[in-house]
Amino acid sequence: MTGTGTARALDPERGTLDKAAGENFPVAPFFLPRAWRQDLMAVYGFARLVDDIGDGDLAPGGADARLLGVSPEEAEDRPALLDAFEADLRRVFDSTPHHPLLRRLQPTVRRRSLTPEPFLGLIAANRQDQLVRRYETYDDLLAYCELSANPVGRLVLAVTGTSSPERIRRSDMICTALQIVEHLQDVAEDLASDRVYLPAADMKRFHVQEADLATKTAGASVRALIAYEAQRARDLLNEGAPLVGSVHGRLKLLLAGFVAGGRAAVRAIAAADYDVLSGPPKPGKVRLLREVGVTLRGEG
Repeated sequence: MTGTGTARALDPERGTLDKAAGENFPVAPFFLPRAWRQDLMAVYGFARLVDDIGDGDLAPGGADARLLGVSPEEAEDRPALLDAFEADLRRVFDSTPHHPLLRRLQPTVRRRSLTPEPFLGLIAANRQDQLVRRYETYDDLLAYCELSANPVGRLVLAVTGTSSPERIRRSDMICTALQIVEHLQDVAEDLASDRVYLPAADMKRFHVQEADLATKTAGASVRALIAYEAQRARDLLNEGAPLVGSVHGRLKLLLAGFVAGGRAAVRAIAAADYDVLSGPPKPGKVRLLREVGVTLRGEG
């Protein structure tokens, strides 16, 4: 085990929060008010930890399992860990949680009057990942994104005190789009984990078999399928983009960054001629900054 790995095993809270630096989109950028950054990092700690549980990517040593009261025999049992994590989440709202990341979240929940629903949605998404590894239709995938992605945007709006029905609707579109884009970038990685997030009905329409996704470069049918799904993500981003213009100040810049990150990723996929199998297409910083400017001006 490396020195970093040892530190993460001894301090799971630090190990989880350290992952923020590697995220595709800034979690709590420097330009936000300090109170917002603190609360967004608390929300991030929850979301990152529940994903790590669902993906089997916890720090070695079983520290998280012990903190959640899970026996050593069940320390690798993801459903058991998710059940224990949900029980500890509920303590955030009515008593004192056991895990340090949930204790860190508790003041944020109280200060921002957050409700359990978005947190429970993220747990439900990770439960679903243990059971569902293929999605038959696009609507099925959208229902999954409702659990796995949309709660994050709703929490950002709640933390910043800017929630409204229309903003939530636009936020859901953006978050779903970002989730779809991530799935498109990670087709090969997901397949290696026996997961396929491309709807089966769309694969059939474009004459794509799972074996076609296991090659080192994408053939014409796979590229056509990826282009189709990328356009769907682009359309969702465009529909959600008016959210940016509905807020002001530093929050406007944060939300523009989310939309721009999605648009830049879609452009990177297109620039790779929709070949996502040879490596996940990633946008450069210049492209990302250009997209931020376009989004702030309300263009797109």
